[in-house]
Amino acid sequence: MYLRWRRLVPQWLRIVPVELPGRGARMGEDFVEDFDALVARLCTEQAAALQGRFALFGHSMGALLAWGIARRLHDERRALPRALLVSGSAAPSCRDPDRFADRTDDRALIADLRRQGGTPEEVFASEELMRITLDVLAADYRICESFGQRERPPLPLPIHVFAGRDDDIDAARVEAWSREATHAVTLDWFDGGHFFLRHGEDAFLEALSRRLAPGAVVPGGRHAAPSLV
Repeated sequence: MYLRWRRLVPQWLRIVPVELPGRGARMGEDFVEDFDALVARLCTEQAAALQGRFALFGHSMGALLAWGIARRLHDERRALPRALLVSGSAAPSCRDPDRFADRTDDRALIADLRRQGGTPEEVFASEELMRITLDVLAADYRICESFGQRERPPLPLPIHVFAGRDDDIDAARVEAWSREATHAVTLDWFDGGHFFLRHGEDAFLEALSRRLAPGAVVPGGRHAAPSLV
């Protein structure tokens, strides 16, 4: 999906997709199922991209990882992203501890895929694709389960939040991102469920580009970034 965006966003915006271990071209690698360990690894692997004028974007678990990367960069006193963009995710301080309970077998995982939508029917019809998808989803859930909530001060950067009106994430958990930054926090709602950004791609990418438009100033004197990880 992110590779598609390269053709759809303005030329001043450069998309740098991040593939996690055990997925896609990295399928031969072992999953990293500990949140902090995965964040540390991504900070190392993406060191070249995490310089200059950059922003971080993530959807669902990716939003939590993007926040974790920004948090680690801040703790290590490294350059911060010009903005953090998070989609389809509750704020770190409002994660639901029961969200991933009882989702350890294939039947529960398949039901979750059906409920969330966004998975092509071709995947459900293919035993091989289904096996790959379920293994990845189970690994994602173990990463999320390993995330430890703890009180942290807000980050000194703007956060732009995107959410689907029909997603099953409670609105208050989404709005809680406002407590995660000292700079401006924006919230854009879209029609659709958890994968609103896929079903309403044009509207979503327009909003994403607008939040990162060159010269756009956010409170605190920072400018929006012309690149995206």
